[in-house]
Amino acid sequence: MSWSTEELSIVVLSLKVAAVGTLCSLPAAIAVALALARGRFWGRSVLNALVHLPLVMPPVVTGYLLLAVLGRRGVVGAWLEQTFDVTFAFRWTGAAIAAAVMGFPLLVRAIRLAVEQVDERIEEAAASLGASPAWTIVTVTLPLALPGILAGFVLGFAKALGEFGATITFVSNIPGETRTLALAIYAFSQVPGGEAQIWRLAMLSVAVSFAALLASEWLARRVRRRH
Repeated sequence: MSWSTEELSIVVLSLKVAAVGTLCSLPAAIAVALALARGRFWGRSVLNALVHLPLVMPPVVTGYLLLAVLGRRGVVGAWLEQTFDVTFAFRWTGAAIAAAVMGFPLLVRAIRLAVEQVDERIEEAAASLGASPAWTIVTVTLPLALPGILAGFVLGFAKALGEFGATITFVSNIPGETRTLALAIYAFSQVPGGEAQIWRLAMLSVAVSFAALLASEWLARRVRRRH
């Protein structure tokens, strides 16, 4: 099975968008997961609902909100373009943002569950020995929750790789710029004779998603064995 230059560029772009989106959202996901798992504050339920909102809203709505905020005429997007000459709409960086937003809930949920599995008595022991809360998180909580963090990263990456609705609404379907795997499959389905390309890209998408789910399950089992 031979791959064309166009198909290879689609795969490379999809991997870049998914990796950049997931990596950039990882620090925020860890912070939010720690807040939800260990925090006791007013509005915790609201924060949890906001985090999971992209999972229950139509992806097109999420994409439109991103366009309204980060588009060239958006509240933030217009200011970024005028001040720093930075544009996200109809750029691959915008596709990475859309992928990050859609994968964020899965990332947070997996990390939160891993943090909740960490025995708080171990953290209390570290604190009794003089460790600050931040140092306890860095040296105790996060290392123990590492398999869950990795599992969340894998799930977030897989979700980002297959994102369609928010991406096409926010950055359109531009060949070589924003056409990821999901968008390419849709585009090839609209033209005669695109079945062969659809099957190749679809099989690749299934393989990557299946591998991601297996990896996530394996890491989750490691978390359960550890605790």
